[in-house]
Amino acid sequence: MAEIARRTTENNNRVMFLIHRREVLDQAIKTFKNQEVNSDFLTAGMVQTLTRRVDRLPVPDVILVDEAHHALAKSYQNILNRFPNAIILLFTATPHRTGRQQLDQIADDIIVGQSIHRLTEQGFLAPFKYFQPPGDFNEKVLKRGSTGDYTAESMQEAMSTKIFGHIVKQYKRIAKGIQAVVYTYSVDSAIKIATEFNSAGISAIEVDGTTTKEKRDRAVRKFRDQEIKILVNVNLFTEGVDLPNVDCVIMARPTASLALYLQFSMRCLNPREGKTAIIIDHANNFKKFGYPDDDRDWKLAIKSGKQKSKTLLKDPGLSIVTCDYCFAVVRAADVKDGKCPICGKPIKVHEAKPISDVDLVEATKARKEHIKKIIQDQVMTNVVDKSVNELKSMSELVAYGKLHGYKPGWAWFQAKRKGLIKG
Repeated sequence: MAEIARRTTENNNRVMFLIHRREVLDQAIKTFKNQEVNSDFLTAGMVQTLTRRVDRLPVPDVILVDEAHHALAKSYQNILNRFPNAIILLFTATPHRTGRQQLDQIADDIIVGQSIHRLTEQGFLAPFKYFQPPGDFNEKVLKRGSTGDYTAESMQEAMSTKIFGHIVKQYKRIAKGIQAVVYTYSVDSAIKIATEFNSAGISAIEVDGTTTKEKRDRAVRKFRDQEIKILVNVNLFTEGVDLPNVDCVIMARPTASLALYLQFSMRCLNPREGKTAIIIDHANNFKKFGYPDDDRDWKLAIKSGKQKSKTLLKDPGLSIVTCDYCFAVVRAADVKDGKCPICGKPIKVHEAKPISDVDLVEATKARKEHIKKIIQDQVMTNVVDKSVNELKSMSELVAYGKLHGYKPGWAWFQAKRKGLIKG
């Protein structure tokens, strides 16, 4: 974009640059200056500001729109429609919106850049490992709001409060000592997650939309200077913000947005010599969207109409398997000699299934017992801090009874009292 702006202003033609976040705007202006864009012919600003003064703006010859998946919003359209003779170039790494209306409403065509695989091979992005540990997650309760993404209330219900301790536990097991950004769904959950990390002796700071600019800048600076390990945020560090030393991303919230998922998961892919990024997905987002570097049909993605994210995958039948030992999600093609490519433990590859199905699959009696033990251990973990009145299922009652050494009949009696058993 800076080079396009330089060539345009070099010919005494005017350029307008639109973005919706201050941090990205500051980075863009710095880049334009370094690229020797003639500032006398440049108008660069946040769309929220420029839309209020659109009648007083100089007429541009070229308009550059960054994070252009937002460009269907009224504030953007108010500006773009005011200059019908301008050449409009829309830039985005995620050209798919939540909902039916897509970018074909405002764009004539899409020019698809190089694939994530290709950029990784060329060293522009870091390779990654993807983990989907078991957790207290109930996707059935998720409900979409007016934005097209899930409501905060339904995410709160889906992500049990027990997940906060799991996040720290899994981080210590999978990515201990690595700098990480955590994405969560509410201020309250962000504060609790940061508290859990700090209580475990792992330095963490929470920032959200209510955080003052000074405090936010200080948190980012401390993270960049590696004074803190964990930066917990609520929808702040998604688009454009430069956090070069993020080596791990922890998704502590589900999303219905492919664009948001890609921004979450790819935040840690800034390259560095010898780096392998870590993605930890506590919300089963992988089931809906696949790997962040899966090939997608972006030309289809910009066409309006009802679409599911998995229909954009060029290979939706790709065989995927989850390791029972380390919880890594790997392609079946990467399994060699029957061993997990991440931890080296034995791993069973099953027949190709849709990308949306990555549940553990029963294979042998021993494997079945292993899976049952994982589930039982998980239930026991969930009931450690609960009272009897808080127990909601027979499995929780059984786990609670075992934990406290009660006789087997205790769980049956309590289940009958609670109405979980009829007759």
